[in-house]
Amino acid sequence: MNILFLTLLDFDSLDERNIYTDLLRKFYQEGHGVYIVSPVERKNHKQTECLKIDKRLYIIKLKIGNIQKTNMFEKGISTIMLEPAFISAIKKYYSDIKFKLVLYSTPPITLQKAVNYVKRRDHAITYLMLKDIFPQNAVDMGVLSKHGIRGLIYKYFRRKEIKLYRESDYIGCMSEANVRYVRDHNPQIDANRIEICPNCIEPVYKVISEAEKKKIRNRLGIPNERLLLVYGGNLGKPQAIPFLIECLRGIENNQHVYVLIVGNGTEYKQLDSFIKDEKPSNVKLMQTLPKEEYENMILVADVGMIFLDHRFTIPNFPSRILSYMQAGIPVLAVTDKNTDIGQVIENGNFGIWVESKDENQFVKSVENLTITNDLTAMGKSAKEYLEQYYVVQVGYDCIMRHFEE
Repeated sequence: MNILFLTLLDFDSLDERNIYTDLLRKFYQEGHGVYIVSPVERKNHKQTECLKIDKRLYIIKLKIGNIQKTNMFEKGISTIMLEPAFISAIKKYYSDIKFKLVLYSTPPITLQKAVNYVKRRDHAITYLMLKDIFPQNAVDMGVLSKHGIRGLIYKYFRRKEIKLYRESDYIGCMSEANVRYVRDHNPQIDANRIEICPNCIEPVYKVISEAEKKKIRNRLGIPNERLLLVYGGNLGKPQAIPFLIECLRGIENNQHVYVLIVGNGTEYKQLDSFIKDEKPSNVKLMQTLPKEEYENMILVADVGMIFLDHRFTIPNFPSRILSYMQAGIPVLAVTDKNTDIGQVIENGNFGIWVESKDENQFVKSVENLTITNDLTAMGKSAKEYLEQYYVVQVGYDCIMRHFEE
């Protein structure tokens, strides 16, 4: 069958590795036709084109306004203009293709009309992969409000969110806590249409020697004898950067630990200023690395870290945990109490959870990690849990069972 995937992710090939391309590659390998709309922002100075990879794989590179790393006004206008742009591209390039399945994810929530267009045109099944609960997450972070002028913006996007949920035949959530949240806060949606369809990858396991590990650590300027805690990913408001800084201050005198932070985002400068001003001896900050370099860097780490702001009322489930599990290292999750990522790692015996407003507990947890003999066993459990619950076969089967029914 033919599948249409709508996304904001900019990619030109299914050879790239992330939770979306890995899943689409599985569909392609199973013999389905895969048709994608993958936008490219105006700042990249490229025009819309349709890439024919082969007879079963096409990617529309759709020119859109700037959304990432721009001001809120431009981002808002560009987000609102996504729907007509997507519909126009589908009409122009995919007019003679009949789709049985439309796959799409949040963000954004503003593709409802495009989803509706294909659903009505082709009588397709529509499947939302819910990765982000907006606009409530913006309210949690203080970006939006439910009152005043910002409340009007919230209400607009909340209506779009409800319409998208109604238009979706099925809503795949990342975890059980996500399912409960969506059901509890959207009683107008049939609860049977809301299910778990977790973040999934096609794992690629690498093994490097102790000599190679030392070589990489030396190149990064990281002492070989220290417990290496790594954080990789976005460095924005959701990641509770002020609290992360307090945690780094709390372990500054711990000579058994080293922290490596790799990423980018709106709060990168805040972290950078802290390191330049206070010069902690056991912290290193680096810009985002290419995928392969990043995964090699994780292989020399002892523990992977997740940070989420304690104010979140929505249950986030960051996909970066999968890179840590793939590398076979334990996870230290420092998050709000509404996400169930902490329950997952503790029930799976591959990590520790700390609430992201308890600096003392973070310090104690790090101290415990420096003296435990269980890191290798926890890393092995992480890989086993990944193989059982977070490989692409799981996501593929979850979606395809609706066609078997």
